[in-house]
Amino acid sequence: MLVGIPKEIKTHEYRVSAVPAAVRELTRHGHQVMVQKGAGAGIGCSDADYLAAGASLGADAQEVFATADLVVKVKEPQASEFALLRDGQVLFTYLHLAPDPAQANALLERGVTAIAYETVTDARGGLPLLAPMSEVAGRMSIQVGAHCLEKEQGGAGVLLGGVPGVPPGRVAILGGGVVGTNAARMAVGLGARVTIIDRSAARLAQLDEMFAGRVETAYATLDAIEQAVASADLAVGAVLIPGAAAPRLVSRDLVAAMRPGSVVVDVAIDQGGCFATSRPTSHAQPTYVAEGVVHYCVTNMPGAVARTSAFALGHATLPFILALADRGWGPALAENPHLAAGLNVHNGKITHPAVARALGMAYEDAAKFLERFRS
Repeated sequence: MLVGIPKEIKTHEYRVSAVPAAVRELTRHGHQVMVQKGAGAGIGCSDADYLAAGASLGADAQEVFATADLVVKVKEPQASEFALLRDGQVLFTYLHLAPDPAQANALLERGVTAIAYETVTDARGGLPLLAPMSEVAGRMSIQVGAHCLEKEQGGAGVLLGGVPGVPPGRVAILGGGVVGTNAARMAVGLGARVTIIDRSAARLAQLDEMFAGRVETAYATLDAIEQAVASADLAVGAVLIPGAAAPRLVSRDLVAAMRPGSVVVDVAIDQGGCFATSRPTSHAQPTYVAEGVVHYCVTNMPGAVARTSAFALGHATLPFILALADRGWGPALAENPHLAAGLNVHNGKITHPAVARALGMAYEDAAKFLERFRS
């Protein structure tokens, strides 16, 4: 199979979907890999590195998309890339279709088979291709939140860790999953007072044991959310319903109740955001102020730490890329229900139920056409 690795073009997106070591593995399995010139420059991987690993170089995105059977990306195709997709081509990347009907319609119209990293599952009920970037985004949420709290950034001038005689800042984290846990680790490390809110009592018990009393936990009631957010210097949105739009947990009125200069970091913005005041931003213009509160809602947060992110993502995706290339997308999905859970679009149909519900579109059960690939 010919695997295409285009250069990412989303604003200030420096990651690449395959590092040279991954290319070497693919070529060792007998596949051809075409990497767009300069695709790895943002993480310090040169064209010469890719050539040494066995890749060929594509002059531009048009050549890569036109040649590849399987296109592997990091971020969802941008509007200028829609026309490059073709009928029967397989696209493997983060899609986040729930809040993006324009992209969904483009994928349906182009006839591609689109497999989303963020809905691939594992035997433990986790999301193995979302997890590494959730770890990065969770840790970054405190890093960028602390920066946004600085006065020259529009914040209230609060040091999260405080100093002797001055209390530390308060951090409210909505969601105790991978993002929330990693955000809490960073916030605790800085010395902040941290509250984690989650709707799973079992998960709250795990977090309580994990942090050994260094965080407060609260069950996700309206009262708990209101109390934690209204008193927070930094509120982090870390909720996730796989494939679906993020629930709006925080109203505009509640944001307005926060102290002026407080900060919201909505990591759930990829799925629409969980604050009523959230709207997508980019690394070029990462923040805005709404209701007196600084909002950081960058949709590709891990792109800011591209080298760390690209290697972490590449380690996670490589086994799945190899499966798709070695077996072909149909047999690979038919043999692996966890990879099949990543299928979002095929043959002009939405094939993930949560995505279909979020978009208000018809859903087609992938099991119907995957059956023919089962031996």
